[in-house]
Amino acid sequence: MPRQISYRWRLRELMAARGMFTVAELMPHLTKRGITLSSSQVHRLVSGTPERLSLPVLATLCDILDCTPADLIAT
Repeated sequence: MPRQISYRWRLRELMAARGMFTVAELMPHLTKRGITLSSSQVHRLVSGTPERLSLPVLATLCDILDCTPADLIAT
């Protein structure tokens, strides 16, 4: 039987710790770094746990929040 791996997506927590509380506050930071996502896509990233995430988006989130992927993804 395959081993089940769980994780916790901490984007909302890290945003709040840095004074960002809405999708609208995150979007300009993404756009400034060349990541073009719709507001609904960013909303899903912030409010849910992504099953797939591109490395450019992950790297950009880390840059915006001054964190590492390990900070965003808690196992």
